[in-house]
Amino acid sequence: MATARALLDIRAIHCNAREPFKLTSGRLSPVYLDCRKIISYPAERSRIMDLGVDLIRRDLAGEPLDMIAGGETAGIPFAAWIAERMNLPMLYVRKQAKGFGRMAQIEGDLKEGARVLLVEDLATDGGSKVNFVNALRAAGAVVTRAFVIFHYGIFASSEKILSSLGVKLLALATWHDVLAVAEAEKRFDAAELAAIKSFIQDPENWTLRG
Repeated sequence: MATARALLDIRAIHCNAREPFKLTSGRLSPVYLDCRKIISYPAERSRIMDLGVDLIRRDLAGEPLDMIAGGETAGIPFAAWIAERMNLPMLYVRKQAKGFGRMAQIEGDLKEGARVLLVEDLATDGGSKVNFVNALRAAGAVVTRAFVIFHYGIFASSEKILSSLGVKLLALATWHDVLAVAEAEKRFDAAELAAIKSFIQDPENWTLRG
């Protein structure tokens, strides 16, 4: 719950059921998370990065990890802070190869067979991770995990998509965590909480109603 609370504290979570937000997937939502705000709040940023490293290390349970890769663009700063804390080399992965110079899609020095953790800010349905994972693997990386600060946790496809690639998703918070903190600490009014609840319970049909 610490990550959900931090996101609420810095007002990275917005609620507007009357004028819903359009997600990258095209779905409508009464609630929106701006993970990029984290970079402007040093105390919350440091806390969230510490929690992220703890989660990653617990999940690895001693299994070796060679590099951290940030997904363009939102994942890059978080990957940098995690790599620094874990004393690991860093890469970043473009959404597509740049159209000039070396035509590189991956920046950094990636060695064949390197075990790489993909880092992004959030995951909705998991689709955007596929391109990054495939690019890293095509370049010779071994990718079995992806880390995000926030996972929507309400679309069944998200974990299925990554699981089909043999990738485990690690996340610090979901909308269920945000709702629990918001209700307990009265962060939103009754109408806003009702809208968030209805979205979490049935996001696809909420989109149709929106």
